[in-house]
Amino acid sequence: MDVCFVYLEPKLWKLFISHLEFLSTQGRILVFIVEDQKLQLIAEKETKGAVYSLNAFNGKLLAAINQKIQLYKWVLREDGGRELQSECGHHGHILALYVQTRGDFIVVGDLMKSISLLIYKHEEGAIEERARDYNANWMSAVEILDDDIYLGAENNFNLFTVRKNSEGATDEERGRLEVVGEYHLGEFVNRFRHGSLVMRLPDSDVGQIPTIIFGTVNGVIGVIASLPHEQYLFFEKLQSNLRKVIKGVGGLSHEHWRSFYNEKKTADAKNFLDGDLIESFLDLGRGRMEEIAKAMAVPVEELMKRVEELTRLH
Repeated sequence: MDVCFVYLEPKLWKLFISHLEFLSTQGRILVFIVEDQKLQLIAEKETKGAVYSLNAFNGKLLAAINQKIQLYKWVLREDGGRELQSECGHHGHILALYVQTRGDFIVVGDLMKSISLLIYKHEEGAIEERARDYNANWMSAVEILDDDIYLGAENNFNLFTVRKNSEGATDEERGRLEVVGEYHLGEFVNRFRHGSLVMRLPDSDVGQIPTIIFGTVNGVIGVIASLPHEQYLFFEKLQSNLRKVIKGVGGLSHEHWRSFYNEKKTADAKNFLDGDLIESFLDLGRGRMEEIAKAMAVPVEELMKRVEELTRLH
């Protein structure tokens, strides 16, 4: 299992254009009801494109259809039947593949335009863009960590987080999602889900740490935990000391491996920690444990206890 902790070209373009030519121009949304333990089709809605994502949203249905985010409401027809009726939508995406919602906010993962944040305005009956990440990330999954921070995975096996800049002084600043975390996972993530793989005790400190489970195309299941700032700083120091003691296979640099990398840039990992490396402290011999504890100015027993608490997250 992979574990990590996070604190709150022209050739490709030609390939993309070729892909757009084969986009579906027609699709359907099917609505079923369960009666007598059987599924019965009660409504269907034709769409002008393939439906990539469906989300329950404010008592309505939010759909990602090719380049558009479309909101439908469930209405009563004159003949007594019900149907999906289009209420509003939002254009401006290359291909809207992944959608997550929280309250009136909508987070969209685009094929190549990274993450964008939309807001649904009830009184106006409209969906508008609030902010976006202007980096060209080819997304493979998105999730909402909290009201202001959103998590993304992209096709170069990286994870990253962006933050809504509500306190920006100008409209331009408020309209830009700030990249606050970057990390090379080394796996192609295709799904995020809020939850835990283990029973969480509500009265424990670890039980209060929110976690997200991720799955990859290779069948890997991992956990991302959002650590409090003080705890993050403590384990960041421990990770730094572990790097000096534990050497990678073939002498490879752990710091280099975890650096965010794509076709346009390479950057040191920030605001992410390698949970697998931190938990490897428990596998060290007593001598090395004491060496690291001395550098940390923390008793060995306390270090072991704090790392063991993290292992209970998964």
